[in-house]
Amino acid sequence: MKPYHIYTYPDPILKKISEPVQRIDAEFRTFIKDLDEIMHQQPGGIGIAAPQVGVLKCVIIIDVSRKIQGKAQLVMINPVITAESDFRIFREGCMSIPDFTANVRRANTIKVEWFDLDMKVNRIETDGLEAVCIQHEVDHLNGILFLDRVSSLKIDVFRRKK
Repeated sequence: MKPYHIYTYPDPILKKISEPVQRIDAEFRTFIKDLDEIMHQQPGGIGIAAPQVGVLKCVIIIDVSRKIQGKAQLVMINPVITAESDFRIFREGCMSIPDFTANVRRANTIKVEWFDLDMKVNRIETDGLEAVCIQHEVDHLNGILFLDRVSSLKIDVFRRKK
């Protein structure tokens, strides 16, 4: 595994917009394995986006299977959220903002489409934790952090308990 690390706020790379993935080769597949390993090394890691390790490519990995029975890991290349509904407030954390959590308004239900590692189009409708996680990671691809989405830094941001 290459020596990737999680970039943390306020590193400027986290505010950059990622480029779409054009092709999948052996090097990219190795990167996906590395990204997955990094995510699972983090306590409570259920999602990661390539920009969090300094790679400005549109790829995220979501894995809520340890928290929700019947869910599988998703490797999402060039994901696009096509519909959102039923907005609610969710408490979010982030590996790139390790000392804080925040209340963030997100859609509880989304439709999303993406390419898998075989460059086949996939589409799902999902809700709850998986939907929130996908929205959070897609935000990373667009240079948006959860702190950018809070209504009030004084009211909605909380120091993480150690």
